[in-house]
Amino acid sequence: MNSKDQNVQIAAFVELLAVPLAQAKNPLFDIIVEEKINVQNYCEAIIAKLLVLNQSKFPPFIDYQCNLAKNPNVWICKLEKLLANNEAIFISQKAMSRYNKLYILIEKKRTELQSLSVKEPVAKTPKRLINADAENRYFSFHEVKQHIETLENFNDKIIYLTEEIFDYEEADIISKNSNLAEFNLQCEKLKVRLQTTRKLLADIEKEKQEAISKANQVVVPTFKIQINGPINILTDAYKQMMYEVKPNGTPYIKYKIKEVTKFICDNYLDEHGNELSPLTIRTYLSPTRNDKDPNNDWKIKL
Repeated sequence: MNSKDQNVQIAAFVELLAVPLAQAKNPLFDIIVEEKINVQNYCEAIIAKLLVLNQSKFPPFIDYQCNLAKNPNVWICKLEKLLANNEAIFISQKAMSRYNKLYILIEKKRTELQSLSVKEPVAKTPKRLINADAENRYFSFHEVKQHIETLENFNDKIIYLTEEIFDYEEADIISKNSNLAEFNLQCEKLKVRLQTTRKLLADIEKEKQEAISKANQVVVPTFKIQINGPINILTDAYKQMMYEVKPNGTPYIKYKIKEVTKFICDNYLDEHGNELSPLTIRTYLSPTRNDKDPNNDWKIKL
C-alpha cells in the first residue's frame, strides 16, 4: 500500500529518524525515506511501515525507535498523534486491529518511560531552560529553537511550531518556570517572525526576477515616417480606405477611428518632425468632418 495515495495527515515530529535503504542498519524497523527527508514523507513512511509490519513486531519496532530518539517521550507522543490523525486510513485498509494494538503498546511504552524517569528526568536540557512540565512531557522553547534551526523548509518549521502550540495548550501542565515566558507565546512569536521572513524573501525574489526579466527585454528602436506636407492628406487616404474603398463589399481597412488614430500617431511625424496629436488625427478621420479633408488637388485618389 502506498501511503501517499491515502493523504497522510502529519504529526510534527521533533526528530525525523529516517534513513535511505542503503544506510539502514535494521531494514525491518528503520523508517526508510529515499528522497529528501521532511515531516510529510517521514509520516507517510511510518504509516506505510505500520500497515505492513507483522503485528508481533510492533513492540520491538517501538522499542527500536525509542532507543534512536534523543527524547523518546516526545517521539512516542508524536506517534500517538500521528495515529489519531490517520484513523481513517486504518479504517479504509480494514486494519483497526493494528490501530488498537498500537494504541495499547504506545500507552504501555509511555508508562515504562515515565517509570524510568521518576528519579532522574530524561531531559538533557537544564531545568532553567524548561518552560513547563506536563504529565507526559516537558516543554522547552530552547529546544524548539534548536530544532527549528535543523529544518530547511519554512512549511516544516511553521507546522512544527503550530503542533507544539497545540500540544502545550492541550496538555495537563503540572508546573511552569516563572523565569521564562509562556511557551506557547514564545512559539507564536517565532512563528510570526518566520512567516514575515518568508514573505520578505518571496518579495525580494520576485523583485529580483522582475529586474532580470526587465534587463533581458530587447528594446526595439521606434522608427517613424516624417510626412513632408499637411497631415490631413495622409489621414484622408486612411479615411477613404475606412469608408469608401470596398473591393469585397467591406471597407479596405476595417478598424475603428480610435485604433487607426493610435496607429498613425505611433508611426508618423508631422512635417517638422514633431509627434502627432491624437485629438487632431481623430478629428481628421471622423466621417462627419469633411471640412478637414484636403482639396481635391491634394487628395490621394485610391
